[in-house]
Amino acid sequence: MKISIRGDKVEITKSMKNYIEEKLSKLDKYFTKAGDVHCSAVVRVKNGLQTVEVTVPTSKFTLRAEESHQDLYAAVDLIIDKLERLIRKNKTKLTNHYKNVPEFEMSFEYEPIEDEEEDQSKIVKRKNIESKPMSEDEALLQMELLNHDFFAFKNTDEECVSVIYVRKDGSYGILNIK
Repeated sequence: MKISIRGDKVEITKSMKNYIEEKLSKLDKYFTKAGDVHCSAVVRVKNGLQTVEVTVPTSKFTLRAEESHQDLYAAVDLIIDKLERLIRKNKTKLTNHYKNVPEFEMSFEYEPIEDEEEDQSKIVKRKNIESKPMSEDEALLQMELLNHDFFAFKNTDEECVSVIYVRKDGSYGILNIK
């Protein structure tokens, strides 16, 4: 697995880098072509908490997890546990949905898109995301893999742009934008 680690307002020491790489390499067992997989990790420090964010974009979906702890090494351990749990939890769904992906193989088709320049308005972050048309079930799976509360996608069922979201009661809702 190709791993890139960067610090956001924190310097990444050699021991930190080695520890993160060692732990992230445990995810290799879930990929048939681990050499093609690129993983990015970002370490941040805020209010005494060490936050680690790991993103593994693939051609079919994106795995993402974020954890905070007072100790960086504990945060890394927590995030690896979270990613493994996420993969194991959704492996059946993934293999059923992507039948043409043998043995849970994942590969990259793109590099993560960097943030654009900030505007002078209240918008503080802007991302451009390439989206492929997908069904509502596939969008729900993608939202769960990203561990987000909502997900915007090109809806093939309704032929429009839709947003699927988690409601306060734990059920899901969809907004169709026509």
